[in-house]
Amino acid sequence: MIIKQFEDKPLAHYSYAILSGNEMALVDPSRDPEPYYKFAEENDAKIVAVFETHPHADFVSGHLQIHKETEAVIYVSELVGADYPHKAFDDGATFKMNEVTFMAINTPGHSPDGITIVAKDKNAKQAIFTGDTLFIGDVGRPDLREKAGNMKAKREQLAEAMFTTMQTKFNDLPDDTLVYPAHGAGSLCGKNMSSDSSSTLGNERISNWAFKKLSKEDFVDHILKDQPFIPSYFGHDVAINKTGAPNFIGAISQIPLKIGAFKIEKNILIIDTRDEAEFKKNHMPNSINIMARNIDDKIETWLGSIVEPSEPFYIVVASINDKQELLERIAKIGYESQVKAVLTLDKVYEKEDEFDFNDFDQNKENYTIVDIRNKSEFNEGHFFDSAINIPLNELRNAIDKIPTNKPIVIHCAGGYRSAAGSSIVSKQIHNTKVYDLSEKINNYKL
Repeated sequence: MIIKQFEDKPLAHYSYAILSGNEMALVDPSRDPEPYYKFAEENDAKIVAVFETHPHADFVSGHLQIHKETEAVIYVSELVGADYPHKAFDDGATFKMNEVTFMAINTPGHSPDGITIVAKDKNAKQAIFTGDTLFIGDVGRPDLREKAGNMKAKREQLAEAMFTTMQTKFNDLPDDTLVYPAHGAGSLCGKNMSSDSSSTLGNERISNWAFKKLSKEDFVDHILKDQPFIPSYFGHDVAINKTGAPNFIGAISQIPLKIGAFKIEKNILIIDTRDEAEFKKNHMPNSINIMARNIDDKIETWLGSIVEPSEPFYIVVASINDKQELLERIAKIGYESQVKAVLTLDKVYEKEDEFDFNDFDQNKENYTIVDIRNKSEFNEGHFFDSAINIPLNELRNAIDKIPTNKPIVIHCAGGYRSAAGSSIVSKQIHNTKVYDLSEKINNYKL
C-alpha cells in the first residue's frame, strides 16, 4: 500500500491517494481532480473508489466529477443523505482493492454523519483517514452543523458524540496505526492543530488532549470553548458537497474578463485582490480589498467570510495572468457562480488619503480605533486601551457600532485583514476619514 498525501495550502486541506497494484482510491479529494489524475497516470493505475468522510464545510469536493470521469464508486455514510450516486459505507462495511482492505467506522462529533476510513494491507500496515474527526493534536469542532446539512445537530450534542468517539471508536486499533487527517494547522475546522501533517495513534494517545481521561462535562466544556468564528460560506459548501459540485474547469470557464472596468452593473460589490499599496493608489468605488498576492494570502477564508453565498461580486486582478489561478481558488469554496466578471483597471478612480502616523502616535485620543481581530485574539490582549473590537467577519453588518465623530483607524494583528477592514468601513462611512494602520501595527506589539 502506497499512500500519497496532497496539500491545498490556502485551505490547510489534506487529501489522499491510496495505491495498490494498478488500482487507486481517493479520500476527501479537492475540487480540482487533476493532481489525482496525474498521479494515477504516473503509476499506470485506475481510480476505482472515492471516500468522503463527511460533507465538508470549508471546501468543495470533486467527488462527483471524479465519479463521472473515472466511474469510481463514491463511498460515504448513508447518514449524509447524499444526492449523488454512492454506496453506503458505515460501521463494519468493507471494500477490497487488490491487497488493501478498507473498513468504515462511524465517528460522529465534528458532524453527525462523519466516518473514519481504515486501510490495511496484506503486510498489516494500517492507516486511518480521519477526516475532520481526529486531527494531529486536536479534534474537529462540533459547532458547524446546527444550520447545515440534512442532519442538523446542536453543538452540545456533537460535542458529547465526539467524547464517545474518542473514548470508544479507536480502542481496537494498534499504536502504530498511521493517522492521516483532512486538515492541518490554519484550518478553521479546529482550533489547536499541530503543524505536523500525520502521526500515529500511539503518539496521539500520548499527546492529544482529546485522548486524556476527562469527564464528559470537562471534555464538552473544553471543545466548545474559544472555537474560531464560522465563515459565511461553510453551510453553503455543506449543501454543495451533499449534492456534488459541477465540473471544476467548466464552472469557471464562462466567467467573462473585462480589460478596463467598463460597463459594469451598479451596486454590485467589487472585490479587489491587488496588493493594498496598489489599492490605496487607485480603486473603483464600492470596492473591498481582499488581497490574493500569493498562497499565503487566505482569500478563500476572507472572501467566504465577508461575502455571503448568494451575493454577486466582481473581481479585480493586478494582471490577467492572475485570472485563472484566482478563479480556481474561488471555485474551491463554491463561489465561482457569484462572480460577474474579472476586471482589470485602466484609469484612475479613487485613492485613499495619506495617513499621518506621527499625528496618530502623538494624539491617539483624537482617533476612533477599531480592532478587527477575532474576539479570542482581542481578549488575549489589546494594542490600544480605547479600541473597539469588531471582528472582520462581522464588520459589514456592524458599521453602526463605529462612532463617526473622529477619524477612524482600523487595525488587525499584522496588516492583511486591516486592508479589507478599512476598505469595508470607508465604503460605508463617507463623512469621516478612515485609515488603515496596516503593518504599522507591529510598532505597537505588546
